[in-house]
Amino acid sequence: MLTAALVGAIGLLPWLSRTDPALTVLKARSAERDPAPETLRAIRGELGLDDGPLALLGRWLGGLLRGDAGTSWVSGAPVLPGLGQAAGVSLLLMCGALVVAAATTAAVCARTLRLGARGRLGARRPGGTLTAVLAALPEFLVASVLASVIAVHLGWLPALGWYGPQWMVLPSLALGLPAGAVLGRMLDDLLPGAFGEPWATAAAARGVPPRTVARQAVRRCVPGLLPNLGLFVVGLTGGSVAVEQIYDIPGLGRLTLHAALAQDLPALQSGTLALVLLAAAAGLLARLTARLLAGPALRDGALQSLHRPRPPAPRALPLLYGGLLAALIGFGLPRDPLALDTLARLRAPSVEHPFGTDALGRDVLARISHGAVTTLGTALAVSAAALIAGLLLGLLPRLSGPLADTLSAVPPVLAGLLVTGVLGSGPWTPAFAVAVVAWTPLAAHTSALLRQERATVHLTATRALGASRWYVLRHELLPAVVPPVVRHALLRLPGVALGLAALGFLGLGAQPPSPEWGLLLAENQPYAERAPWAVLFPAAALALLGALAVTSAGGVRLPGRRGRPPGPAVPPVIQAVPAPRGHPGRPGDLLTPVSASQTDER
Repeated sequence: MLTAALVGAIGLLPWLSRTDPALTVLKARSAERDPAPETLRAIRGELGLDDGPLALLGRWLGGLLRGDAGTSWVSGAPVLPGLGQAAGVSLLLMCGALVVAAATTAAVCARTLRLGARGRLGARRPGGTLTAVLAALPEFLVASVLASVIAVHLGWLPALGWYGPQWMVLPSLALGLPAGAVLGRMLDDLLPGAFGEPWATAAAARGVPPRTVARQAVRRCVPGLLPNLGLFVVGLTGGSVAVEQIYDIPGLGRLTLHAALAQDLPALQSGTLALVLLAAAAGLLARLTARLLAGPALRDGALQSLHRPRPPAPRALPLLYGGLLAALIGFGLPRDPLALDTLARLRAPSVEHPFGTDALGRDVLARISHGAVTTLGTALAVSAAALIAGLLLGLLPRLSGPLADTLSAVPPVLAGLLVTGVLGSGPWTPAFAVAVVAWTPLAAHTSALLRQERATVHLTATRALGASRWYVLRHELLPAVVPPVVRHALLRLPGVALGLAALGFLGLGAQPPSPEWGLLLAENQPYAERAPWAVLFPAAALALLGALAVTSAGGVRLPGRRGRPPGPAVPPVIQAVPAPRGHPGRPGDLLTPVSASQTDER
């Protein structure tokens, strides 16, 4: 039903946008051709536009049932062969990006795994500054830097085209590094709870190899990450439009974007349907894998809670990053962001222009400072709305699961075009378009954590003592689920800001000469090789925002439960008891965790 509604909305896109689809198709075929009335009438007759959107949609669906996705309105070629080739390219690129993301995730969590496997994690304070910086870097900026440095200056790898394995290295790095940073931060948030469980303490005392303990801890945390991993798979396939554009990759995201801009309905509907089917397959595979890894424990209520009270977060780093960001904004506000100086184009940083100038001679520092108000305000509003929607809908997984799977398949650019077609252009149109899809990973995270928390031993005992559903939700489930989801939302704050700016760059929101941060990056990206400061300083401001968001998220902790006075947790005492006869392990004693109260009684 949701897929049919989405495909139907796409079929109405030319009429919703109140533009002449014949004129759009003519411009896509030949921008220099004169749009004479007879020419437009001929295109309408050729495409059957006078029959209306419902007739066009019915003919497309009828052909699809026969294995025919129609012909492109722009090129006149059959849609299905080109769609299959683009999907194959995107899937191959997705596999390369997942390898890079897995390596990045392992690097982010390496310190936690090393300390936790040896039982020396202790009260490790949450870090993540480098992770935040990496996650905050926009994909198109990473792609541009890799192309200019590794491909152009060093000549190590090719940059443009898609002709073999060498051509997929740089785009895989550009896509996988930010995704791996986000996944690594989420995994690093769960690992301390896994290493604090009794089995990990007993294994470390028994002398089990640290690699084995670390592997089992990761296995324990993976079910909570699988729903978001499925969303990443879809995002890497359909949402990598900028990377495919920079490296000239004929992928599915680029095909869908070009079809949306040209209002090529057969290609656009077929590409969207392919993305929705991929999202459904990824979501189903994630759920099956999670059930395979933790199914019996979920059924029997035999899990331990991974979310324990966190140590106090250091306040110095958030204050430092917040002070730097405030100083950056305050220092540039007195300057004029729109003042043009054609004699000072692309000037390097100097006393007069501390951050240099752009291609029109405008002061980069002034534009960053004045753009901060719009960028930060809108991004915070969208992130807050996405967080609330994700938490509320995540508590209803049967409702939000299919909806999230469907909406996650919609690239933000396509969502922006649909929202603009319905609501029209305006200052809040891109904000609403980003909010429509920004809640899906937060809802998936909420549902996954809620599913595992409901299967914990202490919750089973709480229910057995007669606790009501409201009590369980308010005092047990929400305190365990809300803090990690809030930290996840803060980690995605820079990405929300970039999504807003990307829609503005496509003409769906903020327009030049607006000094919005993402628009600054997009405007100055062609001059990155000649004037790198015009790109690096806006990117540094965005990375500073990410570092501030993540270090501040370390203060979001699990609140104390009622009746439990605050104080240090008492670790279980590892006591030796005689091994049972026929025990397959080594001879001697079997180490079992015993509580402190049991030790006092003995």
